[in-house]
Amino acid sequence: MLRRFGMIFICVFMLAACVEKKPQGKLEKVGLLVPETVNDQVWGSKGFNGLIKIQSKFDVEVFYKEGMNSERAVNHAVKEFAQKGVNLIFGHGSEYAVYFNEISRDYPDIHFVSFNGDAKNDNTTSLNFKAHAMGFFGGMVAAHMSNNKKVGVLAAYEWQPEIEGFYQGALAENNDTYVDIQYVGNWDDKNKAIQLVDRMMANGVDVVYPAGDGFNVPVIEKVKEQGLFVIGYVSDQSDLGESTVLTSTIQEVDLLYEKIANEFNSGNLKSGNQSYDFQDDVISLGKYSPSVSKEFIGKMDKHVKLYKETGKLPE
Repeated sequence: MLRRFGMIFICVFMLAACVEKKPQGKLEKVGLLVPETVNDQVWGSKGFNGLIKIQSKFDVEVFYKEGMNSERAVNHAVKEFAQKGVNLIFGHGSEYAVYFNEISRDYPDIHFVSFNGDAKNDNTTSLNFKAHAMGFFGGMVAAHMSNNKKVGVLAAYEWQPEIEGFYQGALAENNDTYVDIQYVGNWDDKNKAIQLVDRMMANGVDVVYPAGDGFNVPVIEKVKEQGLFVIGYVSDQSDLGESTVLTSTIQEVDLLYEKIANEFNSGNLKSGNQSYDFQDDVISLGKYSPSVSKEFIGKMDKHVKLYKETGKLPE
């Protein structure tokens, strides 16, 4: 009887050993904070898609909260996430770096990730897209396709590196190009953005780069009404009109989130400020409009390839 029991125990043990177990790492549960909504078709949607990728790849619970645009709201959300066992939190914007630098001291077991800020503590990381080259290539396409030799940048803030990049890229492609640069002063002021783009088009601008994720969709729709062109921003926006969107300057936020989760899970996520560019395969140019010639697309592909290999932009 004892021998028989022993044989059963051994069989059960061997059977359990043969069951493939998902490798476990540091990642337990993941939280996402967005300042507005995850349904904006641009920045917020990219963050949410990244969260879903993490959930699928690591088989962990994920949580998100919208409208997190004040210190009080963030503090409350982080406390709730902590109670749920979240140990990796993404703050989907530059404003979260300041909040996280303060609150992270109270949650040493949670790693806090923000965008385009200055991470100062051991359990904080800021992800920074090096957007100059992204804007540069967008400017080249805009200048090449402008019939009036007038292109426009509609930006949120002056500090955005893609703005200077767009200006330089436009002149590199055609030195006779006039670049109209206007600032909304906010990521989400759609009314002001529309006013500014109307003024641009009235002054002869026929290609617009709406470099603000909160207002670029309505701006694209407005430009489309006039039969003019745009360069998409953050996501591939060709679905808004392939005859309007010449190409898009894409920041693959969802892929970067998955990359960061993988680094955290393996214990290799660095604190401080981390930068990413074309070479990291998280910035790219999107689908080209049929209006853009295959010859020019080939030229652009070569420029991007050379930049990824050498870090050098066209002169």
